Amino acid sequence: MKKITKTKSSKLQFFVRMMWNCNTLVIRASREKTVESLLEQISSKTRIPIQHQRLIYEGKQLTLEQSLCECGIENDANLQLVGRLRSIACPKVWKATQYIVSLILRLCRGELVIGASRIIDDHLTYYINDSEYFSVFMFMEIPSLLVALYMSRYANACVADSVIKDFVRICLDLKDKKLQGVYLEVSLEFCELLRRARCKYDDPLYVFCRDSFSSLLTLVGRVNFQNPKGEVMLRGVFDCVHEIADELLRFLDLSMNCPTGEGFSFNFVLDFVKFSGHLRMGLAEQQATSDEFLNCTIGYEEEPLIAGVVDQLHIVFIKLLSKMDECLQVMEDCLVNKKHGKGDGAVINNGWSHYIIILKVLYHISKLYSGAKEMFWEVLLRQKSMLSHMIVRYSKNTDDHRWVLENRSVTDFECRRHLAMMMFPDLNDESLGYEMLIDRSQLLAESFEYISQANSTSLEGGLFMEFRNEEGTGPGVVREWLVLVCQEIFNPEHALFVACPNDRRRFFPNAGEFRLEFKMHNFTLLHAIQLEYFQCQ
Repeated sequence: MKKITKTKSSKLQFFVRMMWNCNTLVIRASREKTVESLLEQISSKTRIPIQHQRLIYEGKQLTLEQSLCECGIENDANLQLVGRLRSIACPKVWKATQYIVSLILRLCRGELVIGASRIIDDHLTYYINDSEYFSVFMFMEIPSLLVALYMSRYANACVADSVIKDFVRICLDLKDKKLQGVYLEVSLEFCELLRRARCKYDDPLYVFCRDSFSSLLTLVGRVNFQNPKGEVMLRGVFDCVHEIADELLRFLDLSMNCPTGEGFSFNFVLDFVKFSGHLRMGLAEQQATSDEFLNCTIGYEEEPLIAGVVDQLHIVFIKLLSKMDECLQVMEDCLVNKKHGKGDGAVINNGWSHYIIILKVLYHISKLYSGAKEMFWEVLLRQKSMLSHMIVRYSKNTDDHRWVLENRSVTDFECRRHLAMMMFPDLNDESLGYEMLIDRSQLLAESFEYISQANSTSLEGGLFMEFRNEEGTGPGVVREWLVLVCQEIFNPEHALFVACPNDRRRFFPNAGEFRLEFKMHNFTLLHAIQLEYFQCQ
């Protein structure tokens, strides 16, 4: 009975012994996989290039084209991994690289080498386009040596900083996308080595390498995440997403506790958008092969690396969604206090404008998991007023917020109208006019805010005016608003005008508060609107 189960199963588990250090790898693969794909899997674990590996089974060297079934490999088989002799086809590359390794080791010992940065940079620039150089570069562990030099206490650490940045810039400037895809692995290696050395978001070199890794991913385009090296790359992308998400959670807490949201960096939001996009692309490919939601580790028994990413991204999603729920509640409390005149009414939190971007990323992640979209919409339905406020207040014509329209119940009419208006072609400001949404209870304050930010050109096109929670628009609403504002302008409580000491029937504009009245007066003259509001007593 056991024999029948074994022959039916296409899954294998066997052992690969590395002869130079006596370590053993446990490998899981299907019988149909080729020896070449097996070597790629081993390379992703050991960082040893395929061309430097030889697999021996039962005294025979396995060829790349053979499948594991053709090689006769069964469960619990023992294979030997041995290295190849260094290629004699490119002795110049090996010799030059050995010299660079010895130079870096001298710098690590604290020796002073004049022009070390230039020597290493010239070497990298000269050999980086050589097809053999990548394998030599990784085999000699130059990334590890440079990071060790960067973390050393000697003054030579600045050499490593300069060399790593120059190397990454060279990779970004390469014309060959295929070659850029090869060196993508080096960029990830620098990120992982620096992270292991306790470098975080406040380390300039680490941030530079992480940003460059994202830029290389974009330049390379589609990365095949469905092979062993691709799985390692996918894990590397997730590590960046996880790290940035932790930073975002910290700054979201800061945005709730700090009234103005100072310190909430847009760079973290932008990094989260970029890396999560690459990660979603990779997981979407995995989802397409299984045609199911990524709701658990089922389907990834042979790929524990992918299974771990799937589970952990789900945890990141839940944490960020819960934190956004808290932030939107705090935001609502602040706006309510402002409306009732409590606290600092002039406070505008700089972090609020970033919330809508984070929610958009969470929406796209929710599509990968069973039940996640329902959880996402439930939070937005609970925070409907704040979502609508953010879209009306902070969205721009260049933003794509159509995802919100997928569930109409999470937005109000005003928000949906605003989104619909933004879908029209972008026209000249003069033809569109100037759009305002005014709360009657904050008439003068909000009118001052809108008009003070407007330039003369936009006002020449007229006003698209609407009162909050009212559907009426058009010239009649504009006229009503002008009358009400002018009445408020001459309200003695606001002290916008000062009585003439010699003639109580005359008033002079208060020099410090004159901008609003001046623009309003110009607007009425420009559009031939007659207002009888000069009734001073």
